[in-house]
Amino acid sequence: MFGYVITNPESLPKDRQDRFRALYCGLCKTLRTRHGLAGSATLSYDLTFLALLLNALYEPGEAAGRERCPAHPAKRHDYALSPVMDYVADMNVALAYHKCRDDWADDRNLISAGEGALLKKAYSAVRARYPERCDCIEAWLDEIRRLERGGVMQIDPPVNATGQMLGRLFVWPERSDWADELMKIGDGLGRFIYLMDAYDDLPADVRKRRYNPMKPLKDRADYEEICRMSMMMPVADATEAFERLPVVLDADILRNVLYSGLWSRYAYLQKVRNANHKGDK
Repeated sequence: MFGYVITNPESLPKDRQDRFRALYCGLCKTLRTRHGLAGSATLSYDLTFLALLLNALYEPGEAAGRERCPAHPAKRHDYALSPVMDYVADMNVALAYHKCRDDWADDRNLISAGEGALLKKAYSAVRARYPERCDCIEAWLDEIRRLERGGVMQIDPPVNATGQMLGRLFVWPERSDWADELMKIGDGLGRFIYLMDAYDDLPADVRKRRYNPMKPLKDRADYEEICRMSMMMPVADATEAFERLPVVLDADILRNVLYSGLWSRYAYLQKVRNANHKGDK
């Protein structure tokens, strides 16, 4: 989706990095099995986190193996498969398909148009299995487009819409005993992702005159503080909900993402901007 929900490898031991990579490769294999090579090309870290979370919460059992794959044909690698990955793979494809369509609508990006065409059949199958979830994704994009067309520059409407959408996708199965907590984790991450993406894209969006609801804030003296605090609040909501879950399996990896990995891109941008600022003096 966006690639902000990642681990921080600097604070994760090598064996735990290998464990995360095995689940990441397992989701890739599931995407390839269910939706072909075009499906596996949509693999995202954001949805890998969901697979890790649901697998840790329900512990439905795993299958493990080693293989060479089209992405890494030279060397065999470990993978771990879980029953939760079928659902997560389908949601990954649904989000990727609509992102391709959105990129085409916004920028007439021919690559995105081609990728969307390749995913159309896979998305139709996902929609048949999960019509309500796909309705939710489509309603979210319709709302984002409405805000963009209307030039709505308040940050809360698109942030909250993204949180509500991802919160809904995080609830699996439909009647989960942990639905409230899963929804709050997804909602918090969705709000963070939108804010982080807007913060990340702001310089390019200003240059290219694209929609970004952070534009009215950019010249304020407290802009950086506003952004940082705005992103901290949804992360706090997500981590608070996570800590209420009875998760033991892979809890250290999940906490690594929530407490550290989420901020990796932000820390990188701060480093680059500080260096540029010093260079301008």
